[in-house]
Amino acid sequence: MALDLTGVTLAIIIGVLAAIVYSLRVLMLLERRIARMDMNLLRLTEKVLTEEMAIEKEERLIEKKLGIRGKPIKKKAAKKRRK
Repeated sequence: MALDLTGVTLAIIIGVLAAIVYSLRVLMLLERRIARMDMNLLRLTEKVLTEEMAIEKEERLIEKKLGIRGKPIKKKAAKKRRK
């Protein structure tokens, strides 16, 4: 059973559609993997931040006990809006 021109065209269209669906599936899997990596990175940075805050607090306490004047903590200034 030989395929005529419409059969070949239909087979090509179905093949292209299958390839598009498969590529979308792969893209979704990659997006989920990247989102998990992003969440892990956020958790890691939060842990580092809490550790850094604890270290700075302990450092200020030690400097206070030793009578050493530490670096003043700079507060961020509010940004001015341009007109």
